[in-house]
Parts: sequence; C-alpha cells; structure tokens
Amino acid sequence: MFKKLASWDSIIILLTIAVLIVASLAVDNFGTSRNFTFMVLDLMPIILVALPMTFIIITGEIDLSVASILGLTSSLMGWFWNHDMAIQTIIPLCVLIGAVAGVLNGFLITGLGLPSLAVTIGTLALYRGLAFVVLGDSAVADFPFSFTGWVTGTIDDGSIPNVLIPIIAMAVVFGVLLHATPIGRSLYAIGANAQAAHFSGIRVARTKFWLYVVSGAVSGLVGVLWTLRYSSARADNGIGLELAVVAAVLLGGVSIFGGKGSLPGVLAGVVLLTALQNALRLEDVSGQALNIVTGSLLVLSVLIPNIVTTVRGNWQRRRLRQSAAQ
Repeated sequence: MFKKLASWDSIIILLTIAVLIVASLAVDNFGTSRNFTFMVLDLMPIILVALPMTFIIITGEIDLSVASILGLTSSLMGWFWNHDMAIQTIIPLCVLIGAVAGVLNGFLITGLGLPSLAVTIGTLALYRGLAFVVLGDSAVADFPFSFTGWVTGTIDDGSIPNVLIPIIAMAVVFGVLLHATPIGRSLYAIGANAQAAHFSGIRVARTKFWLYVVSGAVSGLVGVLWTLRYSSARADNGIGLELAVVAAVLLGGVSIFGGKGSLPGVLAGVVLLTALQNALRLEDVSGQALNIVTGSLLVLSVLIPNIVTTVRGNWQRRRLRQSAAQ
C-alpha cells in the first residue's frame, strides 16, 4: 500500500489536489465557476493532445509536430470557410488532414527508420510553414455562433463546460486501451525493449505508425476546437503547445525513455500544470514567468524520477551486498 502511494503518479495526483485546494483558498476568483470554465478550456488542447502523446512516449518515441498540425488545420479551416465550404464538411476534413500529417510522420519514422525527434522537429517547421502559406498573417473570424458558442458554452447554462464531454469520453477510451487491453500491454513492451517485443510477435513498426496517425488526427481535432474557441483561424495558433503537452506527460510520470507511465498520472499532470498557470495569471504574473514555470516543471519531471530511480537502485544494491556479507 505504501509503495503504491509513494509512486510518482500518486505523488502528482496528491500534489495536484493540494495545489487546487491552496489556490482556491489563497487566490482570488480561482475557485469560481467562471474560472473553472476557463481552466477547462485552457486544459482542453493540452489534455487531448497529451492522450496520444502518452502512448507515443511510452513506446520510446516523441511527436513534437502536434502544435504545428494544430496550426495547419486551423489555417485550412479558415481557408475552407473563406471559400464557402460548409462547416459540417470542414470539421471532419481538418481531422482527416491532421491524420494525413500523422501518416507522413509515421512513414518517415517507421518506414524509413528515421529518429522521431529529428523527424518531428522537421515536420514541426514544415507544417507551420505550410500554415503560413495557406493563410499568411491574416485571420478568419466569422465562424457560425452555433459552433463557437458550443465550444465556449456550458451544459444547460450551468458551470460544467460543454468541452468537458469530449475530454472525459476520450480520456476513458484512451485509459481503457492503455490499461485494460492487449494494445496497452504491447505499448509498454515496445517501450521496455522494442527488439524483444518484435520477437514476441508484436508488430512494432505498425503499432508506432498508427500512433502517429492517431496523434495527427487528434491534433487536427484540437485545431478545430482551438479555432472555434477563439473564433479565429490563424497560422500561429497553438505555438508552443508541444512544450506544455510534453511537460504534462512527463510530469505525470511517463518515462522519456519509454516503458513506464500511467494515464491517471498524465491527467493529473495536465491539471497541475494548468492550475499553476491559471493561478499565476490571476496573480498578474507575466507570460515570461509562465514559460519559466513550464520549462522548470519539464526539467524537474525528467530529473527527479531519474534521481529517485538511481537512489533506489543504489539502496537495493547496498542491501544485497550487506545480505551477501552476512
């Protein structure tokens, strides 16, 4: 029982609860229903993109192009709308385009065997550049209120945001896949030892390929939701989001080396990161300071688990030597 409570994801969950309680008591307007709505809207893009990112990092890979796919689909959404395409057609088309962007990532990484870090840094620049080619520096802002109002609205005009519905639904689906199906077990096996996973019958390359396709599709969906939330299609939408997503995933206990992590920890990491940023904004802390907080959490989320693992390993080896000496 104690060992379970001492796990990294459990610590993050408890820390998140503590931060929410302290911020509600110490920061003006933090605990209001209006601020809760804003917090959910702020965490929505991070948490949705973090779901497939968790799967990818567990396999020992990474996708840094997610924010650029978001920006590209946002630009295309504005371009399609300017050319009189129906919004009901635009939305699934943008999700499909995001999936196609993921196909390119997956092919370069699994088909050509290129490192995911290098590939997705390259496609980060490629997709963002294409976004500016499509829309330039202009913005499109006259989307139907029936769609923009739903994204920013609440259920029955209460305090529960509408976007909480897809967030919970997707979190449940990804959670079941990761923790209660053979798919999840294969992801952990790939992250622990890809070669051993391959010899045990797991289709490593195919699995990773489809993870990038799903990541691209979800990023495309988030591009649509982001555009509707701000009622503005822009090529620079979502810049820097990949940093917040990776920080939240690693903060939630997923190992950057693959093979370890849980979705509850990731969800807690997203809420913790969003709550800290929200509380600091309410205290009129500058945007530069918010970036410092995000970057610091990213470094600590990598550093602390590795220190703990090293200390624990040294302690266990010392106990073995003492037992052998006796």
